[in-house]
Formats: sequence, structure tokens, C-alpha cells
Amino acid sequence: MDKIDRQIINMLQENARVSLKQMSQACYISSPAIAARINKLEKNGVITGYHTVVNMEKLDYHVKAFIQLQLEPRQKKEFYPYIQGIPNVIECNCVTGDYSEVMEVVFPTTADLDNFINIIQSRFGKTSTQIVFSTSVDHRGVILKNSEEDK
Repeated sequence: MDKIDRQIINMLQENARVSLKQMSQACYISSPAIAARINKLEKNGVITGYHTVVNMEKLDYHVKAFIQLQLEPRQKKEFYPYIQGIPNVIECNCVTGDYSEVMEVVFPTTADLDNFINIIQSRFGKTSTQIVFSTSVDHRGVILKNSEEDK
């Protein structure tokens, strides 16, 4: 991956709808060359998808929370398919520490969140929940810097 690939990735992370023409002008290469590079980045698994970011509160999801779950290794076979089917879970990670899973969830109300936590606890085990008051840094990409070879 060279300087141009990193610039393309940075531009797409900032705005996935940026035009090939805009990228072409910024990178000083043709639009077909930009398209070919994007295709190669997709085929190599560097770019894994394009997503729309929405304001969850405007969709009436006013409660965001992080739920930590103590999950026994034997429960993973049941837990993973179950949690993938819950649309309110917007991310779930297997982590180290006292809790083995951390989920980011959104719900319309705290009552809905409480109901979900009760289900999780009855099926899988102990949880710890933190409700988000505000977000100082939204999900974002990492700005790729040029390597020493590019200078």
C-alpha cells in the first residue's frame, strides 16, 4: 500500500460518497486508476464495506449503552447467533478481563434496555451496564499517515 492508497482510504473514511473525480484531482491520477485502486483495496480486504451513519436519536433510539457480559466459553455457540439476530446490538466484541463480551446497544427507552438486560442475564449470565450520557468522539476511521518510504 502506497501514499495514494492511504490518501484514497483517508478520503473514503471522511466521506464514502466522495466522487472518483474528486479523488482523482486530490491524488493526481486518473479516475479509472482510482477505481482500479479501490477495487484492489476491496479485493484485498482492506476496504470491507461502506456504511451510512445515522443520528439514532432522530430515529427514536434515545438510549445508548455498553453492556458487559460474563459468558462461559461453552455458551459462545449459542450466544453468537443469538446476539447477531438482535438489531439493537450495534456492536459486540469478545474481550479480556472479568467480562468476556462487551456490547454497544441502542434502545428507544430505558425500559426497553432493562427488558433486554433481563433476557441476557436469564439466558447467559452476569452483566454490568453503563448508559451513555454523551459521546465526545463518534465512531471514526484512523487517519493513515505516509510511511518513511513515501517521503
